[in-house]
Amino acid sequence: MKITKLTTIPVNVPLEKPIATAIHDIRSVGCVLVSLETDEGISGESYIFTINAARLKAFDEMIQSFAPLIEGRNPHYVEAVWQDIWSAINPIGHKGVTISALSALDIACWDLVGKAADKPLHHLFGACRDHVKTYASGGLWLSYSIEELEHEAQSFIDQGFRAMKIRVGNIKADMDVERVAAVRKVVGPDIELMVDANQAFTAKQAIRLGRKLEEFGLVWFEEPVPAYDLTGHADVRAALDTPVASGETEYTRYGMKAMIEARACDVLMPDLQRIGGFSEFHKSAALAAAYDIPVSTHIFTEHSLSLAGSTTNCISVEHMPWFAPLFAEPLKVHDGMLEIPNRAGSGFTFSPDAIKQYRIA
Repeated sequence: MKITKLTTIPVNVPLEKPIATAIHDIRSVGCVLVSLETDEGISGESYIFTINAARLKAFDEMIQSFAPLIEGRNPHYVEAVWQDIWSAINPIGHKGVTISALSALDIACWDLVGKAADKPLHHLFGACRDHVKTYASGGLWLSYSIEELEHEAQSFIDQGFRAMKIRVGNIKADMDVERVAAVRKVVGPDIELMVDANQAFTAKQAIRLGRKLEEFGLVWFEEPVPAYDLTGHADVRAALDTPVASGETEYTRYGMKAMIEARACDVLMPDLQRIGGFSEFHKSAALAAAYDIPVSTHIFTEHSLSLAGSTTNCISVEHMPWFAPLFAEPLKVHDGMLEIPNRAGSGFTFSPDAIKQYRIA
């Protein structure tokens, strides 16, 4: 089998309504859809994204720039392809757009490997489960009123979720406490609740808020300080009983290694786009396992399922509905669990109708 052509399609998927976090104003998610065609008629698919489609063209051009390194190659040599691209980007850096493009190509290669074998990827990787815990992450935004938070929290329970995440990051800590208290009252003591500060605070601010929130029995306090402040992460972690989760903004196993060595978090959250694809995710998860640190995947719900199904220290998959309109196959949530599909490859394919609807001219 040989890869004969790399193609990309830019799309922009609007959200139902604008949302805000402490650092984001989000109206849509722009994606570069990647397809690797082969001489055997099988195609491998993947995508990467930017908020509001900002600088999407740069992502598209970076992916296309690697065509000479992937066309004509056997996708089963995915590790060799990964290393060749890793070497090629040395002059321009191993973080940012370069790694995002590498991730997209790595995932598409693995999708091809699974489809060629007619096996789901978590079986090829070495399966450990067929279902995985998930939490509702596509709501409870900082821009919502308390009434909206209460309504949406109940709707998540009605949809089958047994865990959910609320964003914090207000200037006044008591406002965040009031909002978390309102959600906890609605969902009761048995529903798992996480908070995500989206890097809003200094370490002292995060500690002050974290102590006030500990009465609500949180599963974790996510990105309490800026992603680059590993010392601040460690200070917050040491001061609170609530576990600290972070890592979504770090790149490759080297970023995960830095967080582990800094004792910056209790739960690592590799982002499939930033980590370097399926290949690098498994290396990062293995590194975390050596320190008995659990991982929880960040966004990329559909493509993260094969990883969750083959990574014993993966404790959950973030359920983010932003990209669901792009796929022909729906996600299945039941009693707080996501089903890991037994379809070949990643188990998900892009919908031609969705491509037509959301394609950027």
